[in-house]
Amino acid sequence: MTNQEVIDDLIQHYPEAISDVDEPYGLLTFTTTGGQIIPLLRYLYDHPAFQFQFLTDLCGIHYPHHPGKELGVIYHVHSLVHNVRVRIKVFFPIGDPHVPTATVLYESANWMERETYDFYGVCFDGHPNLVRILNVDEMDYFPLRKEYPLEDATRRDKNDIMFGR
Repeated sequence: MTNQEVIDDLIQHYPEAISDVDEPYGLLTFTTTGGQIIPLLRYLYDHPAFQFQFLTDLCGIHYPHHPGKELGVIYHVHSLVHNVRVRIKVFFPIGDPHVPTATVLYESANWMERETYDFYGVCFDGHPNLVRILNVDEMDYFPLRKEYPLEDATRRDKNDIMFGR
């Protein structure tokens, strides 16, 4: 099974749902929409030849300079039968950070989605227990969003030469 076979089959069945196809370092990567992610994952999971039945990873990402696509979720699925991986990206506006839960297919998505919610504020609609998993419940912000400066500009005790600047 090749990446080309997988993407050709997906484009045939989901022509409007697939965009930005790429193969960095041989890893088939493409973008889809929040409304198509679960049907597409289910298709890959149930496909008799592909059998992408292992969710390797699910994580959030924040691109503050991409209007309308500031937040995203990246899915890594793996066909253990063929030892082939696929990366699927979904982007949405920061003002409406909703995407359907993948726990309907992969039980392992439970904690990964909770972590993505905890750090990025992505709401996984239909998740059985979408609460913070690592940060305190009282936290009212999402720490991995790029909304805060990396350094404290008011500090006077640091020398930029020591930091390679």
